[in-house]
Amino acid sequence: MVELRHSSSLGARASSSPMKRDEDASPLIHGSTHDDDHRHHFSRDRDRPFWSFLSDDLRVFSPLNSKISLILISVFVIVGLISAFSIFNRLNAPYLCKKDGIALHCPHVKEAPSLWENPLSATTSWKPCAERRNDGISDLPPENETNGYIFIHAEGGLNQQRIAICNAVAVAKIMNATLILPVLKQDQIWKDQTKFEDIFDVDHFIDYLKNDVRIVRDIPEWFTDKSELFTSIRRTVKNIPKYAPAQFYIDNVLPRIKEKKIMALKPFVDRLGYDNVPPEINRLRCRVNYHALKFLPEIEEMSDLLVSRMRNRTGISNPFMALHLRFEKGMVGLSFCDFVGTRDEKDRMAEYRKKEWPRRYKNGSHLWQLALQKRKEGRCPLEPEEVAVILRAMGYPKETQIYVASGQVYGGQNRMAPLKNMFPSLEELATKEELDGFRKHVTSLAALDFLVCLKSDVFVMTHGGNFAKLIIGARRYMGHRQKSIKPDKGLMSKSFGDPYMGWATFVEDVVVTHQTRTGLPEETFPNYDLWENPLTPCMCRA
Repeated sequence: MVELRHSSSLGARASSSPMKRDEDASPLIHGSTHDDDHRHHFSRDRDRPFWSFLSDDLRVFSPLNSKISLILISVFVIVGLISAFSIFNRLNAPYLCKKDGIALHCPHVKEAPSLWENPLSATTSWKPCAERRNDGISDLPPENETNGYIFIHAEGGLNQQRIAICNAVAVAKIMNATLILPVLKQDQIWKDQTKFEDIFDVDHFIDYLKNDVRIVRDIPEWFTDKSELFTSIRRTVKNIPKYAPAQFYIDNVLPRIKEKKIMALKPFVDRLGYDNVPPEINRLRCRVNYHALKFLPEIEEMSDLLVSRMRNRTGISNPFMALHLRFEKGMVGLSFCDFVGTRDEKDRMAEYRKKEWPRRYKNGSHLWQLALQKRKEGRCPLEPEEVAVILRAMGYPKETQIYVASGQVYGGQNRMAPLKNMFPSLEELATKEELDGFRKHVTSLAALDFLVCLKSDVFVMTHGGNFAKLIIGARRYMGHRQKSIKPDKGLMSKSFGDPYMGWATFVEDVVVTHQTRTGLPEETFPNYDLWENPLTPCMCRA
């Protein structure tokens, strides 16, 4: 990000058009009976400055010419004032905020009435309707009539795994198959060996969905060659396209399940579409996501403790904000965006990218232009200090309580310092001893972050990803009242890059731009992500 500071350099030079002299106009003289006197006075007066007439006896002017003179003088004064004001503004236009070392100082912004929640009038037209059916009647065929068993490995981090589980239930329903409890596969980045039962309440999961899909805890005993799953081509379906329609599973996967009785689906990331499946399947996916997948009681209790501490840190009950700050080294590297830093930092990041993504890196010569383009398109993660300036422009005061959900921030304390300086209430909420029980599974810590963000008064994302999508979607599903701020990174990049944009203009741009980016009801459109906006078909008109 370009340094946020007061600019003392000259802006674009102010221009003023010289006044055009009307050479055909009659001279301002008192009537004379001698032509020589007339020419003498005219010649003398023509070379005098215009304003010297002000010192003459007013009797030399006719009333009409006097009015003309006053009008011209007024025009000169007005033009001069406008020019001076323009020059003053350009010379003193703040480049958003003054930066003093690692500290940022932004002008105060008056707090808006709707700072902590969306207007009630905009949040009462929809209600969630994907919960368990009231009739309690199962439409499942008898157990001996199941078409077979499917088995998946849920890959990636916690939230990617969550989406895979929801899709697995939906696919089992489409094919009338029995789902074997998904395995959470070790992720190459997180290096975590968490099992389903280490995070989620298995009994609740199976019981809640018992009228929708048959789910078993383990591979059936009659299937003796368990090691064959995911290793034998004969037992694995690998040709499932991304965002496949329901009909694809019926035509291509179901026959193989009927033949082999048990099949593994691999890979299983985003293997079911949104617009090409029946509405009841999408409602089922929401039922799994918002009702059946429930974290273990100890995770829920710890999250409630953290939320309580956030609300009572000042001794009185107060709202708090959760900030999902995606600025880890891996995210910065993968983005291939350029961030201000020392030459040594840039060299080390270049080596890191070259090692991790050699095909994209190539020789690095194209990356600068690519970085500029990505920033203009809003595809770069927001830096901590950029987030701080945006939040201050929205009106959040220095005393705002902020819970930061983030991995190790790239650049360490120096990169976080401007955010902490502007919002000092960024402290540890739990002791090391309290978190020791959760550290054995990285996924457990991710679950705590998920729940605290879900229960916050305001949630702010800084970059895309499954975590932010699921949080925003869940908060919408709960009634749209909770604000979920999704910054317009493309527009903000233009504002941050404008050296002549004053603070007042920036504040207006931020407020106007984000009036409709706070998790309000938003109609879906083809290929819209169900996890970020469950409005239809998972919600109904109130």
